[in-house]
Amino acid sequence: MAAASSNHFLLSFPLFLSFLFTSTLARLSPQTTTTTLDVSSSLSQAQHILSFDPQSLKAFAQTQTQPLFFNSSTSAAVFSVPLHSRGSVHKTHHTDYKALVLSRLDRDSARVDSLSTKLLLALNGVKKSQLRPLPTQIQAEALSTPIISGTSQGSGEYFSRVGVGKPAKQFYMVLDTGSDVNWIQCEPCSECYQQSDPIFNPSGSSTYSPVTCESKQCSSLEISACRSGKCLYQVSYGDGSYTVGDFVTETVSFGNSGNMNGVALGCGHDNEGLFVGAAGLLGLGGGPLSLTSQIKATSFSYCLVDRDSTGSSTLDFNSGLPADSVIAPLMKSRKVNTFYYIGLTGFSVGGQAVNISPGLFEMNESGEGGVIIDCGTAITRLQTQAYNALRDAFVKQTQGLPSASGVALFDTCYDLSSKSSVKVPTVSFHFGEGKALDLPAKNYLIPVDSSGTFCFAFAPTSSSMSIIGNVQQQGTRVSFDLANNRVGLSSHKC
Repeated sequence: MAAASSNHFLLSFPLFLSFLFTSTLARLSPQTTTTTLDVSSSLSQAQHILSFDPQSLKAFAQTQTQPLFFNSSTSAAVFSVPLHSRGSVHKTHHTDYKALVLSRLDRDSARVDSLSTKLLLALNGVKKSQLRPLPTQIQAEALSTPIISGTSQGSGEYFSRVGVGKPAKQFYMVLDTGSDVNWIQCEPCSECYQQSDPIFNPSGSSTYSPVTCESKQCSSLEISACRSGKCLYQVSYGDGSYTVGDFVTETVSFGNSGNMNGVALGCGHDNEGLFVGAAGLLGLGGGPLSLTSQIKATSFSYCLVDRDSTGSSTLDFNSGLPADSVIAPLMKSRKVNTFYYIGLTGFSVGGQAVNISPGLFEMNESGEGGVIIDCGTAITRLQTQAYNALRDAFVKQTQGLPSASGVALFDTCYDLSSKSSVKVPTVSFHFGEGKALDLPAKNYLIPVDSSGTFCFAFAPTSSSMSIIGNVQQQGTRVSFDLANNRVGLSSHKC
């Protein structure tokens, strides 16, 4: 009997040790957090945008939105306008999804180059008015089909519907947090590109008023001139595109939520190579001429729908931050007041911190470095060291997925043609003090063709400045609390 008990103990003891070791190992090894990528849904949406006809949603022109009230303590008026992806407003001329993606990436690269150049000029104390364009930059033949989908300064992926003039005429305008000057194409045109709406005719508005050369608005322009005492403006972009005309003040209306008189904007009579479809641009940057500055907004927010979606969301002013927002510091550069710098500190992949140098994303005293958040840039650009660390961490945890060749600026791609859905490690942005935002899988693994090739949607940059782009922002309400210098990021508030 004793021998039997002894033998039972000897047999059980190794199993007990094995269980103890396994339990200890499980506690010591971090668990990988995952999220599901709906491959079939992404591919279906990609295919749909190629055939979608915006004419079927003409109701957009009449869309009225109600502001989303969150945590606003301001007494300022709350304005709200509808926000649409480019594909839901302007039909693509591409019949192949990969061709559409490549055209987006081409203009996105030009956009990033332009923002980086803007920073570089500022760091070196060079003003745009001191630059002289090469003759080839302003020749019409150099500005044909390659830029049909947008400009380098604003790729025009997201549009809002606003009213201009009194009585108000409604126009689709591109949103751009990377620039300040608002402008719209105006009659009479010496050169105007095709737009969805009739071109604005100043003679039909009772509140149209030219800006004088001595005004503060005129002196705030980077490039201006004077004719008969009236201010002229020019905004030029990195690919040689430009808009030139009269600098004026006008009434801008925000659907049925109100209007603002005396907003300074460019009335462009000569507009080359710009946004096909849009009537002009709303500058949402931090400079004195931006729409946000002129209407003295204490906050503004947007939620970007998927760029292949035909749905819509809102652009809101003075509506506060959602209570469940992940809060990050909002910082400004003394060199470039346009950009919104966000206090990104690092990343995690699958719940495990990515190893990067402390302070890698900090902006130094001279204005170099830092991370901006921008609605006009598509793909997030990271300093090379940070990008390599993030990519390597993701690749290490996705070794079970079939790889594919790189596409354009993407060097990490997967063949998911045989899958309807797949679990992937969660990618998270970290903002210090333990605050993190988990990204949906579709915000970092995106289709680049119709056959199932998906790529890791980040890219390296040689610039000291990193950029959080709109692909990573999709489906997240991004709130800029200008009064308290903070950014709120909240999922599911579109």
